[in-house]
Amino acid sequence: MQRRLLVLILLGSGIAFGRPADVAAQERSITVASTTSTEQSGLFGHILPAFTRATGIAVRVVALGTGQALDVGRRGDADVVFVHDRAAEERFVAEGFGGPRRHVMYNDFILAGPAADPAGIAGLRDTAAALRRIAAARAPFVSRGDRSGTHAAELRLWQRAGIDPLAGRGAWYREIGQSMGPALNTAAAQDAYLLADRGTWLAFRNRQGLRILVEGDASLFNQYGVMLVNPQRHPQVKAVEGQAFIDWLVSPAGQTAIGGFRLGGEALFFPNATQPEPTA
Repeated sequence: MQRRLLVLILLGSGIAFGRPADVAAQERSITVASTTSTEQSGLFGHILPAFTRATGIAVRVVALGTGQALDVGRRGDADVVFVHDRAAEERFVAEGFGGPRRHVMYNDFILAGPAADPAGIAGLRDTAAALRRIAAARAPFVSRGDRSGTHAAELRLWQRAGIDPLAGRGAWYREIGQSMGPALNTAAAQDAYLLADRGTWLAFRNRQGLRILVEGDASLFNQYGVMLVNPQRHPQVKAVEGQAFIDWLVSPAGQTAIGGFRLGGEALFFPNATQPEPTA
């Protein structure tokens, strides 16, 4: 009778066999502010279960444009930021909001557009020249306009082309203030050009008449980096668990998981935590 009573007490208190480990696993969690490309491409769905199995740490992803993800980190509302705008990341570190920054992986951007290609850019390897043709033709161009890493890269490419696209805002240049998936949907519906990251492009199914028209230019290189949010500035940051995630991403296990993510046999991201950054 006494033993039965003890078992009932243990069950009622939530510490029956197996319960403490489950509770501890639930309590070990982090928030990662990342880009829509890592989420919408399906990468996180592929790699996060492996990380949680290896460490017992659950990951909640807040998927935003890179600029917004870094702002989440600045406020201390995330433990880790995993984004793709090198210049913005280095400012984040220099301002004391986090770091150090680590390379994780790369892929590239592509310039897509309608198969009819009214600007005549298909097959060009010079992205700046392609953008100049689009502007000269006043052909519809969809911009994310959301301070994402892709948006920042797009603006740098327009600057390199010597063109201010905002002068055409509302006419041929259309900012939508949304992530990569909606931008691709909009471009497909409007027969417009746009800059996209290859990972989301490969995962995108509503291409309609869109085609890759320009690729392979060194200026389209797209590096991703990861940083721990500074726990000295934000004491609520889970530094131990966040660092465990970063360490796993750049470890052989994490790099293998990233490299193993494929769609239709094609890799979407290329791990390079321990390699020099490619020049093309």
